[in-house]
Amino acid sequence: MSRSQHFTTLVAQQPDNELFRFSLAQALLNENRPADAIEHLTVCAHKKAEWMMPRILLGKTLLGLGRKTEAKPWLEQALQLAIVQNHDDPAAEMRALLAEL
Repeated sequence: MSRSQHFTTLVAQQPDNELFRFSLAQALLNENRPADAIEHLTVCAHKKAEWMMPRILLGKTLLGLGRKTEAKPWLEQALQLAIVQNHDDPAAEMRALLAEL
């Protein structure tokens, strides 16, 4: 059983568990299935306003799919969270990505 299959089963059993969804999204990204990860990253981002990582991954995934307009607000939110939470490296990465849009 692949990692994504494992977490797909867990998400089916507990659809409101954002940690299972985040793990599923990461597994899908690792399996080069970015379009399949978007739904789960979006749920995670909406579930916790202070959770930076789903926003970073969602923004980068959308960028990778050529969906710049959709990516921008997620990257901007991730940047704001990185600043507030004192995460210098992610803040620098988000600034660089946003500068290219």
